[in-house]
Amino acid sequence: MIEVEHLSKVYNGRRAVDDISFRVEKGEILGFLGPNGAGKTTTMRILTCYMPATEGTARVAGYDVFEESLEVRKRIGYMPESPPLYHEMTVYSYLDFVAKIKGTPSSKRKSHIDEVMQKTSIGDVRNRVIGRLSKGYKQRVGVAQALLNNPEVLVLDEPTIGLDPKQIFEVRSLIKSLAGSHTVILSTHILPEVSMTCSRVVIINKGKVVAMDTPEGLANQMKGAERVALLVDGPAPAVHEKLSSIDGVLGVSAEEGKNGQPSRFTVECKLNTDLRRTLAAAVVSQGWGLLELRGVSVSLEDVFINLITKE
Repeated sequence: MIEVEHLSKVYNGRRAVDDISFRVEKGEILGFLGPNGAGKTTTMRILTCYMPATEGTARVAGYDVFEESLEVRKRIGYMPESPPLYHEMTVYSYLDFVAKIKGTPSSKRKSHIDEVMQKTSIGDVRNRVIGRLSKGYKQRVGVAQALLNNPEVLVLDEPTIGLDPKQIFEVRSLIKSLAGSHTVILSTHILPEVSMTCSRVVIINKGKVVAMDTPEGLANQMKGAERVALLVDGPAPAVHEKLSSIDGVLGVSAEEGKNGQPSRFTVECKLNTDLRRTLAAAVVSQGWGLLELRGVSVSLEDVFINLITKE
């Protein structure tokens, strides 16, 4: 559905996007993840025909974004980081205006508007002036305008930025419900966004793709060690020394308890090595209290920080 090959964008000699390539399959929700300034928004703008690339090719629904941009625009819904809203218009009049621009036939316009308002839960504010809406409602109106005309592809750039937790949950649920019927690229730097909504992830940093896989696949790739967390009631320096001396332990980090409270330790072990019994025995043999011991899985946040720090 979306094919990007060796795409680059240069601004005043600086490569904002540097030779990136990736694919998005039909009906897939792809998370486009990276820190601020990584090149996410620039890539989105190229894919939506908002700006040209310096090098490379990109195709959406089989159409070249440079040579056949009008065909691409007919098949794409775009919500930029700041939704393109007219604050003096009512919600319904704005969506009616956007539907006309997108070429929705007059006989179908009302039903299409009603449908996207229902999907985005904004029917209760249909006659309200946009400028008087909350941030959450404005974001949902932005998603609604992107959904008009039932586009094959949706590009959403930071759709939950600035929302409260309830609004974030609602927008995430909406995006997740679009899988299958729409191909979605979700650009964000918020890690839970990706874990909860996306089937696959592309991580970009300094204009380059640094990783591409499912969230679970990325975690497995980065799992260079097994990690065990312990809560121990004992002298922190002595516990640290004892745990570090165990064969197969690569490193130990400690968070010393205050005012006589137990200390927390995280033990990095060799890959495919289960040292939980050995660690427990080492603590108990010294007469210290073992209050907690559990394996710690590698999270998407661990993967992200590791990749970005390396870069």
